[in-house]
Amino acid sequence: MALSPLPDYPWDAMVPFAARARQHPDGIVDLSIGSPVDPTPEVVRVALSEATDAHAYPTTAGTPALAEAIVGWFARRRSVPGLLPSNVLPTIGSKELVALLPFMLGIGEGDTIVHPRAAYPTYAIGAAMCGASAVASDDPAQWPEGTKLIWLNSPGNPDGNVLDVDFLRVAVARARELGALIVNDECYAELGWSGQWATAPVPSILDPRVTGGNVDGILAIYSLSKQSNMAGYRAAFAGGCAATIARLTTVRKHAGLMVPAPLQEAMIAALGDDEHVAEQKARYAARRAEILPALEGAGFRLDRSEAGLYLWMTRGRDAWESIGWLADRGILAGPGTFYGDFFPEHVRLSLTATDERIAAAALRLSRDGVGA
Repeated sequence: MALSPLPDYPWDAMVPFAARARQHPDGIVDLSIGSPVDPTPEVVRVALSEATDAHAYPTTAGTPALAEAIVGWFARRRSVPGLLPSNVLPTIGSKELVALLPFMLGIGEGDTIVHPRAAYPTYAIGAAMCGASAVASDDPAQWPEGTKLIWLNSPGNPDGNVLDVDFLRVAVARARELGALIVNDECYAELGWSGQWATAPVPSILDPRVTGGNVDGILAIYSLSKQSNMAGYRAAFAGGCAATIARLTTVRKHAGLMVPAPLQEAMIAALGDDEHVAEQKARYAARRAEILPALEGAGFRLDRSEAGLYLWMTRGRDAWESIGWLADRGILAGPGTFYGDFFPEHVRLSLTATDERIAAAALRLSRDGVGA
């Protein structure tokens, strides 16, 4: 089987713009990558430090305590009751699961994988790695026959788009018509900002209002990187279809893919503590409230971005022109072209910078951005 060639890593193209931004007298404000900058919660660090006597191999499925913590979290935070330990699986971060899921499911040449039009690049990379075809489409009616895997991402990266219960229900029905597994990447679900999502929780694809109580052929994946500042821990999990979870567990056993035992204890602590999640959301809300008006005052327009870790914005000009304009003010963003072929005038800005750096960016935009 001839595999599709992998593209160059897109962020390498940002090196000269990062160099321009670093020349600013007050230094760079890096809003290009969504890597948390705030401390990992104390409750998580204590749990990790107390679990360092890890002399035995961990199990791929995770400890019973971790499985119960994930099941309880789905019920408490995502309105998904009734899952069993056989419905969940811890993973070594969510990116490896996204990239390897097609391979682990036996998807290959001649098969189709659907992903959003504005999309995290790893959905398409996972298709290329196993020789499948990737199709970008947000309309379930247009998802083609022969589709084996459908990726949703709500709240979306890069665009912060939220899929409501009605859409998710239609998407699940279409996936079942096609005989395809449908997976929602939900890792920004705790970060709702505007519209109904300012007060209502972002729905999960496993919500009984979506599934009718039957999660066969459906997965949700989640990461603790964003809500708990655990990006360096590589702590994530999947939940949903028991048969798919069993398949993934078997493949991962053969491959030796196991979440380290101390990290499993840290995950249990994070999943059981809601206070730190609320505190982190408040930090991001304050940063968003400071920088968004400054960007809008400088001529940017916000698109979607009802939830999530990013601002998806445009000035109505080529994305790379905007990237350069921001870099000259010491601000590094990401071009919309990194997230598909449909948004050549958009840029993505992350909220993952310190309060001081966000304030510096807002000041620069307010001072010399107007009319530029």
